[in-house]
Amino acid sequence: MFQRIHRCKWLYVVCFVLAGIPVGCSDQTQNVEVNFNAVKLAAEQGDAKAQNRLGELYAKGQGVEKDEAEAVNWFRKAAEQGNAEAQHNLGVMYDNGQGVEQDDAEAVKWYRKSAEQGNTDAQYNLGWMYDEGQGVQQDDAEAVKWYHKAAEQGDARAQYNLGVSYANGQGVEKNDAEAVNWYRKAAVQGDADAQYNLGLMYAKGLGVAQNDVKAVKWYRKSAEQGDAEAQYNLGWMYDEGRGVAQDDAEAVNWYRKSAEQGDADAQYNLGWMYANGRGIEQDDAEAANWYRKSAEQGNARAQCNLGLMYDNGRGVAWDEAEAVNWYRKSAEQGNAIAQYNLGMSYAKGQGVVKNEAEAVNWYRKSAEQGDVDAQYKLGEMYAKGQGVAKNEAEAVNWYRKAAEQGHENAKKGLTAMENRASPVSK
Repeated sequence: MFQRIHRCKWLYVVCFVLAGIPVGCSDQTQNVEVNFNAVKLAAEQGDAKAQNRLGELYAKGQGVEKDEAEAVNWFRKAAEQGNAEAQHNLGVMYDNGQGVEQDDAEAVKWYRKSAEQGNTDAQYNLGWMYDEGQGVQQDDAEAVKWYHKAAEQGDARAQYNLGVSYANGQGVEKNDAEAVNWYRKAAVQGDADAQYNLGLMYAKGLGVAQNDVKAVKWYRKSAEQGDAEAQYNLGWMYDEGRGVAQDDAEAVNWYRKSAEQGDADAQYNLGWMYANGRGIEQDDAEAANWYRKSAEQGNARAQCNLGLMYDNGRGVAWDEAEAVNWYRKSAEQGNAIAQYNLGMSYAKGQGVVKNEAEAVNWYRKSAEQGDVDAQYKLGEMYAKGQGVAKNEAEAVNWYRKAAEQGHENAKKGLTAMENRASPVSK
């Protein structure tokens, strides 16, 4: 499922002129003290725009000591006069609990007043409140309604979230083409999340003709803005030579950028590249380092491979007990290779007390997922009656499954079992 982006809660900044003195939008305004005094004078005379601006100055500590409670006071005065920007800003203060006790319901109240006047930021934030069920009953359809209003005014965040709504069928009928439409609008404005999702839509051919070249284009735009998932996917495209010339070094480059931001899949792939010397000099210690980072985040493949590193003493000190520890973590997540390796550890008593019944248990889990080595070993355990009651029919069953996948020892075992079962002719 596509994910929403987090709500951005900010104060609306308006530029205007009072008494012939420019009041800038930048924190680097010249003559700040003079400007503050001019704004304060106009605000005290009841000018709603000036009241809102004065609230912003107090909220930022610009030209005056920062005072969020005083900011709320001036935002409220302007909001009660119907100023849409102030209503939005007052909503933000309630939303964040700045200068006033945090109150989602009050935030919604003021966002709504502002949104109904067409304020884009308020429309977006109101949509988010419905999306999350904050200060109002959760309602996907209402969220979509307000996202749509903001999106049509060009708000990239709303366009992105509207795309997510269409992609997931939340609050609106699922429509991949509409999702692409809104992702594109946000993406061309530079929204990194939208660029990434648009890349995904092209990569998967959802709502648009499948096109790896265009997928790479949008992944790259997002990746260059620092999006970790886009960096990982761009690395994978280079790794596989999809939409771009295959290039291991470029794959490593993008995997690293993503991995350094904590992406577990990128960390695993970067570890694999080091382990196999693909796109970078082979280095077992670095491979183990990146496998560990990924494994500690719960990546089952990384856990399995880290177990192998300990099992073989590659890049880490040889430690069969630690190998079993990582095999188990991975196996419990359903990784078939780890299940087989854990079965082997129990069968041999390596890193754990020998227990053939446990070996059979883990071989079976792996074999049922189609692992050919586990199928062979499970057949062998049945044939010998190790860890399980001897059962030639089950042995034949598992030998055959492995043999059909080309396992040579399984073929030999199957032939031996079948010959033993055949009557001897005279």
